[in-house]
Amino acid sequence: MAASASAPPAPASPSSLKRIVAASLIGTTIEWYDFFLYGSAAALVFNKLFFPGSDPLVGTLLSFLTYAVGFAARPLGALVFGHYGDRLGRKKLLVLSLLLMGGATFAIGLLPTHATIGSAAPVLLTVLRLVQGFALGGEWGGAVLLVSEHGDAKRRGFWASWPQTGAPAGQLLATGVLSALTALLSDAAFTSWGWRIPFLLSGVLVIVGLWIRLSVDESPVFKAALAQAEERKAASGQVEKMPLVAVLRHHWRDVLVAMGARMAENISYYVITAFILVYATTAVELSKQTALNAVLIASAVHFAVIPAWGALSDRIGRRPVYLIGAIGVGAWMFPFFALIDRGSFGSLLLAVTVGLVLHGAMYAPQAAFFSEMFATRMRYSGASIGAQFSSVAAGAPAPLIATALLADYDSSTPIALYVIAAALLTVVAIGCARETRQRDLNAVEAEPVEDGGPAHRPADARTA
Repeated sequence: MAASASAPPAPASPSSLKRIVAASLIGTTIEWYDFFLYGSAAALVFNKLFFPGSDPLVGTLLSFLTYAVGFAARPLGALVFGHYGDRLGRKKLLVLSLLLMGGATFAIGLLPTHATIGSAAPVLLTVLRLVQGFALGGEWGGAVLLVSEHGDAKRRGFWASWPQTGAPAGQLLATGVLSALTALLSDAAFTSWGWRIPFLLSGVLVIVGLWIRLSVDESPVFKAALAQAEERKAASGQVEKMPLVAVLRHHWRDVLVAMGARMAENISYYVITAFILVYATTAVELSKQTALNAVLIASAVHFAVIPAWGALSDRIGRRPVYLIGAIGVGAWMFPFFALIDRGSFGSLLLAVTVGLVLHGAMYAPQAAFFSEMFATRMRYSGASIGAQFSSVAAGAPAPLIATALLADYDSSTPIALYVIAAALLTVVAIGCARETRQRDLNAVEAEPVEDGGPAHRPADARTA
């Protein structure tokens, strides 16, 4: 086959790779900043400005849409961005996702409130939240692939874990900006106009992010795969199937593994960082500021340990590190709640920090692990579908389920069992997966997928 004669693309130089990592990291940080900012503002001011309790219809919109709508749009973003990212390239779609997310967030900062335009205000807010979720659904796959496909197999876990730090970095940035504004402004000033500043600030962040992202090159692995596909088309006249069709035909097991792997990671994260604010302030009667400070400090530790876990996955494998996280999170749940029940800031901080450190063991290798599962011309689609479709069943309802369990049983035991069940599901999924640590991302294109043949060689034939 003519395509197989092509020389594999060389890994990016260290300086180029660092620039690519920076481009992915700042993009994911901005995306998560925008996403978390909405959730924080919803708790502080949106209920008063957009969803006043005096309007039953608006109250229904609040309870039904505010939290879940962002997650509901993620799978659609994964499908659309995955399809075009596998056809047109990673870089173009990452620029588009950043523009969509930043534009929606900036527009929220300009929205008139319910007092000005009535029920149209929450409707517009919900639409912009949908755009945020749509953009975030397409962002993750492209960001981690751009890094994974530029580097070599030896340190792929470490470098690909850096875009993952965008989640804690975005949470820190969003919460920090809001905390500073609430400290500097009076309640009346913050409610009147101060809440808009963090959303408008997103416009500045997007300009910086675009400047960095536009300066990096397209993935060399993708460009080589595209050239091979064109050669195959010219030689045989066969047209490639749609990436989604190819993923479901050749990689459906990998999609299921990715979805199962996400269950414990996603559920535990939102229980540890979101539901804990409810549990600590209601069941344990700690102040909101105390609970928030614990999450902030733990998120800083979370940011620091993610690259360390990624580097460990390069040494011992993706599966062992992932299993450490899944088993660890499950085992930590009962001590987690027992520490919080002691009612001190130190015990709360310890509970949340250990929980996020163990979560990092799943989150860090996830980027390289999912990238290595799929063939290049369907990798954006496969990784995005596996990651984002599971978030609807895992992350979206997790705080709601945990809150309902607390209300029904007035105990943390059912919540701990809920997370443990998710951890067991993830352990089974990882147990069904093959180790991918040494896979050469170029080798997956060694055989065509149009003729019904395998999409990639067995793992032992694809080592770097």
